[in-house]
Amino acid sequence: MSTNSSIQPVSPESELLSNTTCQLEEDLSISFSIIFMTVGILSNSLAIAILMKAYQRFRQKYKSSFLLLASALVITDFFGHLINGTIAVFVYASDKDWIYFDKSNILCSIFGICMVFSGLCPLFLGSLMAIERCIGVTKPIFHSTKITTKHVKMMLSGVCFFAVFVALLPILGHRDYKIQASRTWCFYKTDEIKDWEDRFYLLLFAFLGLLALGISFVCNAITGISLLKVKFRSQQHRQGRSHHFEMVIQLLGIMCVSCICWSPFLVTMASIGMNIQDFKDSCERTLFTLRMATWNQILDPWVYILLRKAVLRNLYVCTRRCCGVHVISLPLLKFYSLL
Repeated sequence: MSTNSSIQPVSPESELLSNTTCQLEEDLSISFSIIFMTVGILSNSLAIAILMKAYQRFRQKYKSSFLLLASALVITDFFGHLINGTIAVFVYASDKDWIYFDKSNILCSIFGICMVFSGLCPLFLGSLMAIERCIGVTKPIFHSTKITTKHVKMMLSGVCFFAVFVALLPILGHRDYKIQASRTWCFYKTDEIKDWEDRFYLLLFAFLGLLALGISFVCNAITGISLLKVKFRSQQHRQGRSHHFEMVIQLLGIMCVSCICWSPFLVTMASIGMNIQDFKDSCERTLFTLRMATWNQILDPWVYILLRKAVLRNLYVCTRRCCGVHVISLPLLKFYSLL
């Protein structure tokens, strides 16, 4: 009887789960996931409230487009944390027994789609924000006359639909998202890749993510240089220039956070896609880069919370009181004059 019950067909998923080389501390991992999800939801909720209030204030002004895109980015981060975090906690609570609670692979597919969408969409939105500010600073007349809130909403919808399309590509191609070696998340196939289509998905994801980061870097550099060029030309429109600098500082913060958090994971996926490294041999490192990427969803809202003009002014005043006016450097005084 025991012999007959032991002879059963072995699915690819069960084989992966039984031969995993990625060992994790269970208690630490589930605690980490719960705390991580809670902090992320609270941070993004606070940022959403701040951005919505600012959007109502500047609804008819040049800053409204930027605030609309920023709000969309934070809302995307919020739902990414909520959905992915909930699934991750459920997986840990179920002892990562995918064969028991997801025999049809539906939950894994939903998890994988959400992972890809919540990864690419914020990167796309960050690059779209950088493009919008670059046009607003370098071509202000064109921006004020041609780029309306309606156009921004259309671009926002297009970016979101494209991210959804990329996330659904494996499903449309009759491919399933796969349980990864740590048994804690689902993504494109990353082990023993022999098919060009599986390789294509990984390389497409990495390429689009790195492209978005590259566009953000170029546009933010052009915007910053343009603002510095006009800094001493005229004292007119100082208030408008002040808001430009505030938005550029926030964009630089977003770009730095995104590059630090996402670059390791994107490079890792590209390396796996090009067979430069084997996923099974680097499971712990890949999981570490994934956790770095998810930190982006926590740090993004704090960029808007902390890098606001009012907060920067208060920080400057506190620093001046603590250190004394003579200690404050000339560059900092010039920077404060722009706020």
